[in-house]
This record gives sequence, C-alpha cells and structure tokens, in this order.
Amino acid sequence: MSQQHFTTPPSILARQKDGDAPKKQTREEYRQQKELEELRKAGSAPAEVDEEGKDINPHIPKYMTDVPWYVTYDHEKPTLKHQRIHPEKNREFDGLKQWYARGHTDKVSTRFRPGACDNCGAMTHKRKDCVERPRRLGAKFTGTDFAPDEYLQPDLKLSWDGKRDSWNGVDISWHQQKLQAEHDRLAETKKILKAKKLDEEEFEAAEVEAEAASETTAEGETPITVPIKPGGLAKKKVDSDDEDEDEEFKYTDSMDMPGQHVDSKQRISVRNLRIREDTAKYLLNLNPESAYYDPKSRSMRDNPFSGTNKDPSQVPYLGDNFVRYSGDAKDFAKTQIFAWEASDKGVSVHTQADPTKLELLNKEFHEKKNQFVKTIQQKLIEEYGGEEYFNSIPRELVVEAQTESYVEYNRLGKIVKGDQRAAAKSKYVEDVFENEHTTVWGSFWKNHRWGYACCHSMLRRSYCPGQIIEEKELIFQSEHDDDQEDKPKSLAEMHREKLNKEKLKAKSTTETKILDKKKIEEAMKKIEKDNRKAEEFVEHDERKRKYNSLKADEHELKEPTAEEVEAYQLKKVRHDDPMAQFM
Repeated sequence: MSQQHFTTPPSILARQKDGDAPKKQTREEYRQQKELEELRKAGSAPAEVDEEGKDINPHIPKYMTDVPWYVTYDHEKPTLKHQRIHPEKNREFDGLKQWYARGHTDKVSTRFRPGACDNCGAMTHKRKDCVERPRRLGAKFTGTDFAPDEYLQPDLKLSWDGKRDSWNGVDISWHQQKLQAEHDRLAETKKILKAKKLDEEEFEAAEVEAEAASETTAEGETPITVPIKPGGLAKKKVDSDDEDEDEEFKYTDSMDMPGQHVDSKQRISVRNLRIREDTAKYLLNLNPESAYYDPKSRSMRDNPFSGTNKDPSQVPYLGDNFVRYSGDAKDFAKTQIFAWEASDKGVSVHTQADPTKLELLNKEFHEKKNQFVKTIQQKLIEEYGGEEYFNSIPRELVVEAQTESYVEYNRLGKIVKGDQRAAAKSKYVEDVFENEHTTVWGSFWKNHRWGYACCHSMLRRSYCPGQIIEEKELIFQSEHDDDQEDKPKSLAEMHREKLNKEKLKAKSTTETKILDKKKIEEAMKKIEKDNRKAEEFVEHDERKRKYNSLKADEHELKEPTAEEVEAYQLKKVRHDDPMAQFM
C-alpha cells in the first residue's frame, strides 16, 4: 500500500477554500522526489533554497525540515524558520560602556516649582516619599533651602555575566591617573635621593683634598690648588644615561666576581644582551628534530650539529654541556681555579684583568710547592731511611724486561704469532700447592692411583715429608693396614656379621627353593574367588550389606607364602603389557 505525501501543511489548508484539497502524489512523482534528494546529497544537484535565499543542507532529516501544523505564518516555500530563534524572543542587553552614574548631582532650584515636594522642594518625589527630616515649615512656605533633584539612574539590562563582572563600570582614565601620580611621586623621590648622594660625595671629595693639602704643608711643600668649577664634580658624577636607567640599563652596587677587587661605590652596568654579529643557538640547525632550545633559560644543552656528520673542530657551538679538553683548555681551567682560591685568601688577582700576574703567581706557587714536598721527603728519608727503594729499577723493567723476540697478540690477549705459546688455562683453579707440596695433586700416577710427584704420596691433602717415599715403605704401610684388619672385634660387631650371613643364606635358599604347582593353582583359584566377591559387593546396594561384612578373617592376616606371591604375579594385570588384551 502506497503512502500519501502532502506538500501543503494543514495550517495553510485551513485558510484555503473547501474546494482546494491536497493532491495525492503519484509513484512517479515520489520516485523523482527521492532521486532529487539523493542527487542533492551527492552534490550533483543544487541545494534547496529557503525564502531568505539561504541554502538548506540536504542532509538535514525530514522531520526537521517539515513545518509543524500549528505554525501560523505562511510557509509555502521550504524554510527552516521554525527551527531558529524568533527575533521577538531575543533579549538585548546593555554593553560594558553603559553603567550607573556616580557622584552625579543636579542643579539646585532657587524657587519653589509647582508639583515639587512640600518638604524639601525636589521635583522627583512627593511629601509622603521624602526621606529628609520633616521640617516645621517646608520649602514651599519658606522659599529657601531647596534640595537638589535626585538623579534617576538608568534601568540597565545586564546579562548573567554582566551582573557578575567585577570590572564592569570601571573608569580606566581614573586608574591611569592614579598610576601616573604614583610614578611622579617615585620620580621625585629618586631625584631627591640622587641630589643628596651627590652632595655627600662632593663633601667627601672636599675633605680628601683638605687632608692632602695638610700633609703636603706639613712636609714643607707648597700645595698646588686647582679651582673647582661650579657644578664640575656633579657633571662628572652624573651620567647621561641616568635619566633612562630604568629603561635601558640595569645597575648593581657590587659585583661579586671571583678574583676581582670591586669598589662598593662603583656602578657597573650589566647588559643581558648578546652580540648582534653572533648567530642565535636556535638558528644553527633548523631541523626540528635537532637539539632542544629552552627559551626561558636561553640554553641548548645538546649538540645542535649531532647527526650532520660535521667535524666538531669546525663547528662554532657544540652545546652547553660540551667542555673542551684539548689544547690548553685544562691548563686554563686549572689557572681559573687557582685565581678563585687566591681571591678567597685575599690576593687581588683576576684571570681577564691580570693574566700575566696570574701566570707568574701560579708558576711561583707550584715551584714552592714542589720544593716543599721534596724537602719533606728528604727529611723522612734521613730519619727513617729507604732511599734505595726510590733509586731501584722499576718492576716493569725487571720482571717484564724488553726482548728481541717478536710476539703477536690478538684482541683477546692470545698469542697469534711468535716463539712463545701461552698455555691454555681452564676455568678451574690451577697451580695451587697445598700442605707444603711442590707439585699439584694428580701429578703422579701408579697402580691406578693418583698422587703427588714431589713425594709420591697417594693420600689426598696429606703433608709433604720433603722426600720421595720408597716402595718398601708403601708395602709396609699396606701390610700394616692388613694387620689392623686382624684385630679382635667386639661382640656387637660379631653379632652384626652373624645376622648378615643368615640373611644372605635365607635369600640364597628362597631363590633356589622349588615352588609347589598345586599350591600355586589353589592360590590362583582363591584370588579368582576373591575377585568375584569384590565384583558382587560393588554391584550390591551398600545400604543392605550386613554389619561387619567388611571385617577380614584373622587367619588371613599373615605373611603370604611364596606360592601365593607367585600366583599373584601370574594373575596380576599389567596394563603396559602389549599382550595383556590377548590374555
């Protein structure tokens, strides 16, 4: 059954005449409509346009594009007006520039105006709404002391954020005036302090000149006075850059540089700038995978030229972690350390300021140090002796003396070519002499026994007598051992040997005993009977068995005979036997 599709909504049909009824859509029209929708979704056909000339997205579902039946405005053309917010529902809020007036007062009237408050004379309220003190005679009758009209604040319509904005209504010009006043106050204070400091310096300079003049007059020399120009000292002290010191320079009263004598009254400008001719670190290698540059600390710890196959000696920068150890770098580092240590002990020397003085001091210090060490060593030798050990030939030349024999070694230390051949060493301990032996155990072999070659001793871990033991002594030792075996035995040892002999005889008799075939057959029948009983017992209900039915007979509780053991072995089923299934 085909479904009916009406393009005209019921709201428009209600306004139309009764004769105008919606037409039923045919199958062909429905098919064409579906094909057009597919073409619009694919982008082959132009999109549908609403009454405002805007394209309608063809992927919007139909339940959103269809206008509800209760909509009152005309919508013969396709539209999405019903999905948008209506303009009459949009609320307009006041901006940030609109705010309540502060400190606003109107002009005061000089005569009573009709319709004004009888009490104070203001036009904005009546007598019953007046908030001033009730007068005995109001302004209406006295004609004096009129109150100004109240300023009616605007009714601002603020949004949710506007009501909660802490900076809403702030006067920026007032804030700028406050900052400017503070800045002017600080500048005036700086000028006062600077003028005071210049006066103090001028006074100190005058005192120094007076002292120098007094010293020269005391010695009999005539002092030479040079008139000071007015303002000359001030001009010398004041720098032209003092006006813009906060913008261009940073000044410090003292710089604690190692090995440098600094006067506390000097002012040193510190520039945190690099030379403009130098290339920045992050521009040396523009590869993003190269060394990381930290912009906050301006440091690049890794080498930016790593992976570029460039010669390190030809590269201008190798990273902050690189320290050169070639050439005079070590000597320069040692000299710098010497300067620091000397400055800590009160010697005025600096690496960059006085390099020649530092070099001479360093050389003199090391010469005195070596001389002091030699004097101490000579005193120790004179007191305790042992000078021959210092003048002896080194052990390397005595033990491993140089020879003309050519020997070639590989990377593992083995001899590859040469007259000598090193003995292959195993993982076990070798050449360990124990108990005063001069040879190892196993160096002597005789009569299928191991021994020591130094003394021919066959006893392991025995002490070496220092001479070879003769064969007669060995024979005497063996005979002595045999004599020890013929010693009288105790009763316990004799009883133990007797029991062992009886056991051996019993085993030999049981092995040679002939079994009786009739007894074996009877034992086999008994085993078959017991097996049948066991099968019947398993099939029988356990709840109906008699009391003590599982109790064994007393005559059965005995050691099995040889015939019973043989019958059990014959009747025993061996599951691992391949011929068991044919039995």
